Amino acid sequence: MPSMAKTKAKRRPGRPSSYTPELAAKICARIAGGESLRSVCRDPAMPDLTTVFRWMPKRPEFHKQYDEACDARAQAMFDELVEIADTPMQGDVITEFDDGRREIKRGDMLGHRRLQVDVRKWALARMSPKRFGDKVGVEHTGTVSLEALVLGSLKREGDGE
Repeated sequence: MPSMAKTKAKRRPGRPSSYTPELAAKICARIAGGESLRSVCRDPAMPDLTTVFRWMPKRPEFHKQYDEACDARAQAMFDELVEIADTPMQGDVITEFDDGRREIKRGDMLGHRRLQVDVRKWALARMSPKRFGDKVGVEHTGTVSLEALVLGSLKREGDGE
């Protein structure tokens, strides 16, 4: 009869992982198609968000696949952004007056499209800052003379005596 210490050493705590390469591919395909990981994990057929995050450090192949899916999602969002900017969106603007009259104007929902574009630009800049973020450059002009710095430092030291 095996001792309790040996039995406990063989068992791992918790449930076995639900990870399979097929499930990982399904998750990543949905992300590449534009869904967030959070929305994918809301699906009852999918694992919990915390579970998927636990897989990443333990399964480098999944982490790489996930990163590639996120890049594909960012590109899809960029393409969508251009489409929104280029395609008029018709809608109604309803104005209600104090006397009960209503005025309905049909036209391009420019404000709504602008909001859609701005939100996507903001999200893209955070999802993929090197590709879609604002470029910030630091430029140095002029010269720095090491000799002048040393002599200036020595002169200040001599003034304090």
